[in-house]
Amino acid sequence: MHIKELLQCHAQQATKTVPDWMIGCFKRRSISFANGQTDTQTHVFWLQGRNLTIDLRLPKKVDQVIRKSWQECNQNELYQLANYEGWSADCSWHNEQLSWSGGVSFQLHNRWPEPALLSRVGDCMMESSPHQTYIEDWRLKSKSSGPLLSFKLIDEINLTTGELRHCGGALIINDNWAGLVLGRPTEMGLAEIGMQLRDKVTNNSSDIDYLKAAFNFETSVAQGSIDEGFDTLFSTQLSRLGESLFALDGFEFDSDKNEVTQTFYKDDQQIKRRFTIDTLEPDFNFSATTPFHPDAKTWFEGEEKTLGRYLNALT
Repeated sequence: MHIKELLQCHAQQATKTVPDWMIGCFKRRSISFANGQTDTQTHVFWLQGRNLTIDLRLPKKVDQVIRKSWQECNQNELYQLANYEGWSADCSWHNEQLSWSGGVSFQLHNRWPEPALLSRVGDCMMESSPHQTYIEDWRLKSKSSGPLLSFKLIDEINLTTGELRHCGGALIINDNWAGLVLGRPTEMGLAEIGMQLRDKVTNNSSDIDYLKAAFNFETSVAQGSIDEGFDTLFSTQLSRLGESLFALDGFEFDSDKNEVTQTFYKDDQQIKRRFTIDTLEPDFNFSATTPFHPDAKTWFEGEEKTLGRYLNALT
């Protein structure tokens, strides 16, 4: 089954959900900290379903490792790779705060433990720490009506060999943007106090089995459509850049379990993914605008000759 048929024939909307204004693909414009410093260069993407989040954080391009695989990297490059961030998690909106739980992460510890205070005006969503540690400026990338798909990955199995390739993760589609997370098949264990993944990779830089397990994780973000496919633009796996994020066909709907499976071929081997459904909606309004208060609308229209001098939509 093609993904378009899946959306058309088996559409369903989650009953529990974050607010609609929070749903979409966002790219961070800046993060400012209490020490007065701001970062505008890290590539950070946030893809939001109704109850599921995908997050990807990479250095600017000039500081990214250029090797195609971890096997080609020296010790310094392995350290850099092990500092990348990507994860997926369940989320809940309560008392005007968004919090995350469960899920899978490339890092072995939670780098962002606080819940988020969120508000949005137009295409700008502001996130702040409850302890006023930081404030982030996020900009909506998905700005028109289109499909909203949010799946949690159960597992990915190589049917040809019987190997469990990945366990846990997510697939989210926000109109013309999509994200994919493939978790490790086995737990790596939590990071010891004072020791992060980068340190453990350095300490085990000659242990091929450890490195293979550590880097068997993917978070990727792609742009495209459900008609033509999604091309990977950013990823924790450099070999994935430019590739199709996922095949558009091979989907099946299991009505008894309310699950979706996808079977496809990779390198002449048959792969099967199993997903639980968060939401499956063929047409969601990813609007770049938010409502004006009536008094504010009157004020804006009266002052537009100066307020609107240099207005434009950010891309």
